[in-house]
Amino acid sequence: MSKKMLMLATTAAMIEQFNKNNILILEEMGYEVHVAGNWEYGNPVSNERLNEFKKWLEKHHGSWFQIPASRNPMDLMQNICAYRKVTELIQKNQYKFIHCHTPVGAVIGRVAAHYTHTKIIYTAHGFHFYTGAPLKNWILYYPVERFLSRWTDVLITINQEDYQRAKKSFHMKRLEKIPGVGVELNKFGCLPGNREEKRKEFGFGRADTVMISVGELNENKNHEVVIRALAMTKNMNLKYVICGQGKLKEHLERLVITNGLEDHVRLLGYRGDIPQLLNMSDIFIFSSRREGLPIAVIEAMATGLPCIASDNRGSRELIRDGKNGLVIGDCEDYVSFAEAIKKLTKNRDIAKIYGINARKKALHFSMSVVNDKMKKIYLIIELP
Repeated sequence: MSKKMLMLATTAAMIEQFNKNNILILEEMGYEVHVAGNWEYGNPVSNERLNEFKKWLEKHHGSWFQIPASRNPMDLMQNICAYRKVTELIQKNQYKFIHCHTPVGAVIGRVAAHYTHTKIIYTAHGFHFYTGAPLKNWILYYPVERFLSRWTDVLITINQEDYQRAKKSFHMKRLEKIPGVGVELNKFGCLPGNREEKRKEFGFGRADTVMISVGELNENKNHEVVIRALAMTKNMNLKYVICGQGKLKEHLERLVITNGLEDHVRLLGYRGDIPQLLNMSDIFIFSSRREGLPIAVIEAMATGLPCIASDNRGSRELIRDGKNGLVIGDCEDYVSFAEAIKKLTKNRDIAKIYGINARKKALHFSMSVVNDKMKKIYLIIELP
C-alpha cells in the first residue's frame, strides 16, 4: 500500500471502541492506517483488549504508535511530548491526512497538521461546552475549539446542538453531521431462548424486572442517581446491573451496601456480552450528565428496550419522552428517576410500545448508514 493516514486520539481505546469500521473503510480505499494514542494509561478497557486490537491492526495492514497524551488538558508536559511525537510521525510517514478524535487529541493533531501542512478531519464526539455546561468548560474548551476550527479541513459532529453551534460560530472549511459511530443492528434483538438462559445465569426469576446501564464508572455517567432511585422504589423484584469499569467502583459498591441493595444491584465490570445482557433486560436506564450521541442507548433501542434517560443533547437526539422512553429533565433528580422506574414496571403495555418505537428509531443510526457517510467524507478529503 502506498497511501498512509494517521488515526489519532488521546487514548488508544477511543480508536478501538469507535473507529474499527473507519479503519476497514480506509483499508478498502487502499490506505495503510497508523493509529496513535496513549496505549499505556487512561484507557477504560483491559490491556488484553488493547493487545487484541494491536493484532487486529496488523492483520489489516495497520500500525500502532504510543504517544504520552493525557485526557487532562492541564498536563502540559505530557501533551507537548505527545505533540512532538505526532509531528515526527507525520514528517516521517508523509500521511495523506489525519483523522483525530477527543478534545486533547484534536488539539495535538490540528496543531501538528498545521505545522506540517497536512489535511485533517476532526470528529467531535460531543463538545465539552454545551447548553447547561459548567462555565469552566466554556472558558477552557470553547475558545480553543473556535480558534482551531480554522485549521480544520472537515469537522464532523454527531448531534444537532453541536452541528448548529459549529455552523454559527466556527471557521472550518467543511462541516458534516453523521448519526454517531454506527451500530450493527443485526447483533441486537429479541432472542427468547437466550433471554431466559441469561436470566437464569444471574438468578433472576420471571417476576423480576431487570434494569441495565452500560458505561464507565465515572462522575459523568452518574450511576449513583439510579442506585438512589432504586432504593426509593422499595420494589423487591427490581434488579439492576451496571456494565463498565472505572474509578468510582468502590464508591458505588459502598452506596449499594449503605442502601441495603446488595441483592438488587450488581456491578459486572467490563463485559463482552452486551447484546445478551441487553436481551435479558426489561428497561435500559441512562443517567449521564453529558453525552455526544450515546452508542449504549442506541444499542439498547436496537434491542427493543424502553429507555429512561437524563435530558442531555445526546439522549435528546434519540429519546422522545412518552414515545420511545422517558426523559428526566434534571440528571440529579433521583425522585423523578424513581417515578419513571415505577411507571414502566407497573405499565408493561406502555413499556412494550416504547420498546417497539425505540427499535424503529434505532434504524436511523445503523452501521451501514454511517459507513456510507464516512466513505464520502474520506473521498472528499482526498480531493486536491
